[in-house]
Amino acid sequence: MQTAVSIQELSKTYDDGFRALKSINLEIREGEIIALLGPNGAGKTTLISCVCGIATPSSGRIEVGGYDCVKDYRKTRAMIGLVPQELTTDAFETVHNTVSFSRGLFGKAPDPAHIEKVLRSVSLWEKRNNKVLTLSGGMKRRLLIAKALSHEPQVLFLDEPSAGVDVELRKEMWSVVHELRASGVTIILTTHYIEEAEEMADRIAVINNGEVVLVEEKDELMRKLGKKQLLLDLNQSLGAIPQGLDAYELELAEGGQQLIYTFETRGSRTGITSLLDDLRQCGIEFRDVNTTQSSLEEIFVKLVGESN
Repeated sequence: MQTAVSIQELSKTYDDGFRALKSINLEIREGEIIALLGPNGAGKTTLISCVCGIATPSSGRIEVGGYDCVKDYRKTRAMIGLVPQELTTDAFETVHNTVSFSRGLFGKAPDPAHIEKVLRSVSLWEKRNNKVLTLSGGMKRRLLIAKALSHEPQVLFLDEPSAGVDVELRKEMWSVVHELRASGVTIILTTHYIEEAEEMADRIAVINNGEVVLVEEKDELMRKLGKKQLLLDLNQSLGAIPQGLDAYELELAEGGQQLIYTFETRGSRTGITSLLDDLRQCGIEFRDVNTTQSSLEEIFVKLVGESN
């Protein structure tokens, strides 16, 4: 798979001495959705700003479509669409004119058919003649996506696209993003909503303190770092866990009515078979068994905690 965005040894230090990015290396593949996760101040927005030409890197190299973002600024910027966090639009202009104007900024010839396609894709075609100030917060967020798509970019950055959007609109936007990806657009998403990354991303990049802590396929990340728990509902409550079961580090829950066994999903042996045998030898019987697995949020919290 070809590389859409290549970031090599990227660092950014501001005039006050704050080092926002520290030797970032990241390869983003064509046609994928990659989620950038990190706490506030981790460097996510600074990273996007450097790639989009809004901020100047202190050192390092960024390429988009094989072109250098500094030497070939106009070419690379025209290949990128950016949906910023802030709702910055001309409040007294119409939706249609706002999106059409954005296309013209990149030197693209007028294309009413494309503008209509974009507005329909974000469910704003019926509002095309409305002034921006009459739109709801969710519609304004969708308008930002339409503006970013107006010049037919190959790479789309979504910086907290669901901020301030209710659950229903958030899911609508997820659908739009999936359709864009299916059309071949490469999407880089920053989000505070872990479920958003879990729903949409192919890969996860975790950023903390200006450094990339980890880059991994989402499913592989959850397989390697996720933990599973075996929940055993007992026939009779226990006052304490028998000493013969110490090696399993079991927990008692539900007033002694439940045993919890936690095991690593990455291990070749889970120890469940031997646990069940040892429970039988201890005379402990159970009436029901369930399993749970770590969510992406729990994995994220663990990774960020380890990097601090």
